[in-house]
Amino acid sequence: TRYPPARAPWPPRHINCPCLPLLPSSRSPTATMARQIVPSRSFHRLLTSRHYPLASPAPPLRPILLPKALSRATAAATPQLPRRGRRPVVAASASAPAPSSSETEAVPGAWGKVSAVLFDMDGVLCNSEEPSRCAAVDVFAEMGVDVTVDDFIPFTGTGEANFLGGVARVKGVKDFSTESAKKRFFEIYLDKYAKPNSGIGFPGALELIMECKNAGLKVAVASSADRVKVDANLAAAGLPVSLFDAIVSADAFENLKPAPDIFLAASKNLGVDTNECIVIEDALAGVQAAKAAEIRCIAVTTSLDEDALQQASPVFIRKDIGDISINDILYGGSNAYHNERTENTKNISSLGNASPEILNGATNAESVENTNSSSSKDQGLLGSRRDILRYGSLGIAFSCLFFTIGNWKAMQFASPKGLLNFLTGGNSSIFATNEGESLSSRVQQIKKYLADFETGGSATYVPEFPRKLDWLNTAPLQFGRDLKGRVVVLDFWTYCCINCMHVLPDLEFIEKKYKDKPFTVVGVHSAKFDNEKDLEAIRSAVLRYNVTHPVVNDGDMYLWRELGVNSWPTFVVVAPNGKVLAQISGEGHRKDLDDVVGAALEFYDERKLLQNNSLPLALEKDRDSRLITSPLKFPGKLAIDVQNNRLFISDSNHNRIVVTNLDGEFICQVGSSEEGLLDGQFDTASFNRPQGLAYNFKKNILYVADTENHALR
Repeated sequence: TRYPPARAPWPPRHINCPCLPLLPSSRSPTATMARQIVPSRSFHRLLTSRHYPLASPAPPLRPILLPKALSRATAAATPQLPRRGRRPVVAASASAPAPSSSETEAVPGAWGKVSAVLFDMDGVLCNSEEPSRCAAVDVFAEMGVDVTVDDFIPFTGTGEANFLGGVARVKGVKDFSTESAKKRFFEIYLDKYAKPNSGIGFPGALELIMECKNAGLKVAVASSADRVKVDANLAAAGLPVSLFDAIVSADAFENLKPAPDIFLAASKNLGVDTNECIVIEDALAGVQAAKAAEIRCIAVTTSLDEDALQQASPVFIRKDIGDISINDILYGGSNAYHNERTENTKNISSLGNASPEILNGATNAESVENTNSSSSKDQGLLGSRRDILRYGSLGIAFSCLFFTIGNWKAMQFASPKGLLNFLTGGNSSIFATNEGESLSSRVQQIKKYLADFETGGSATYVPEFPRKLDWLNTAPLQFGRDLKGRVVVLDFWTYCCINCMHVLPDLEFIEKKYKDKPFTVVGVHSAKFDNEKDLEAIRSAVLRYNVTHPVVNDGDMYLWRELGVNSWPTFVVVAPNGKVLAQISGEGHRKDLDDVVGAALEFYDERKLLQNNSLPLALEKDRDSRLITSPLKFPGKLAIDVQNNRLFISDSNHNRIVVTNLDGEFICQVGSSEEGLLDGQFDTASFNRPQGLAYNFKKNILYVADTENHALR
């Protein structure tokens, strides 16, 4: 098996946002002694950035109010005023014959449900067809072959291999290498024509995408171009990849457009049936592919004229993506949305032909109705200030009651101390730091804080563990007996919290650093849901994540309430004399924990308060017979190679990939089983908790998500 030596770094996501059972906080202090709660970036903030302008929906149509004395003929001759918005609806003039309903309006229910929109890229989202042809001309020019941009038009939308190879066949180019030509094509195209934010996006593309998302539709890019070109074009057009729910490119397909494979894959990736999808295409091959997939298609004339596109029978044709409205997508559109300039001209003409009496009468009638409506509101809705205050207060009281009842589960996690810590933020002076401060000066600063803390006389003592609690990895512990004289970090966690899993490497780092010191981490499992109180489920989580420190099952959340904890994960640092030194919430606090633990060990060692007594540890992984007898240890994912009768298994906790045949017979393993990040031969390469797998049978390459190394291998 070819295994590429190069790897792309996958930077870790340090999300400093704990799981909160209470109301979210807007406080985000730089010092993080008691609470550091940073709200995650909301989708609304994302939309309001300069890359995502919010679409302004058009207000509803405002009808003209006709005087009652007008006859039906006069009323029919009176035009509607155009609405404000992106697509004005224009009423036909009396002199023009009314078009049939099949041409102008979608019959209710006839168009069908729409749940997703599949956008082609070149010629639809990006004005990239002409630059692509120019780059292709440059490729053939380097070969000494004379071609023009028009030579590539018949192969538009069929993928780069056929785009270049088709012209090579027509021109009779000998020894033509499709792969070499594609590579050179991408080099020229990316360097010369598709630089980031170069403005190749079609006007109206971003607006239509946002209107689709605001309408609750899923959006995807389904292109016959390779992924490298898709990413480059979207960047050049100012359309972030994160804007789309799925991106399907030509790399993984043997059959490109006009075959339906790409559209079928996009529909499957979105989890939407093909009969609920809409395709927007510019190429004849793309329209044919949509028809083959039995997906409705809207065509645009950016690459081919209307007569050429009609050969594939799209549902209807528009000039470009800026001429497509959300109504076209949701309801099948109407001729009122097409040929906008022509219809605007007709509208102005019809308004000019209407008599002044009709227009004045309509305006006066509208004015009278508005006046009557305003008077009615004044009489029916206005009340005294006392009534407003009374009913408003009553509404607030009921709202608070309903909120409490509806969030009763979350309210169970609350305690007076937790609410106080949540609102005040606590004393954060222990973590106050200056820019560029050295480690030694920071340790001295923390030790000075500890000296003031010990002489202050206002310390909180950690409560003793209730004797009825179940323990894992150890016999039951007590602060006054087993943990006296040790610096202790209490890790409040629950195994359903991904943030709690993210901090385990930080705790492991600190445990290894101070393994010879009187220091202990104790995991306090505080269940978020009732089923998480089950001891066997917690034991499985301890084994899966290789937790080797003591863990106590505090299902009733006794310590949680006594110490005023209000989010997962939270760390409580306890001194050798049982005093609570600090409380830290959230991820990304390895340095803070390291500094305070190191300073505390130095400080209390100088005062002869440390006792390095052994703990009664008995690790669960050494007592579980399943781990001893099973060849696999918490395997994570699978990938199947049907053509070569192979099965790939990510044996996550053995840090390797196991390869078997489809009957389960062992073939080989990839990785030495040692934790590490090392490329090389199968028996020397190393992983750290590999998980996701994806196999490319065309290139015979297995891709591995190496999770703890934050790398794609």
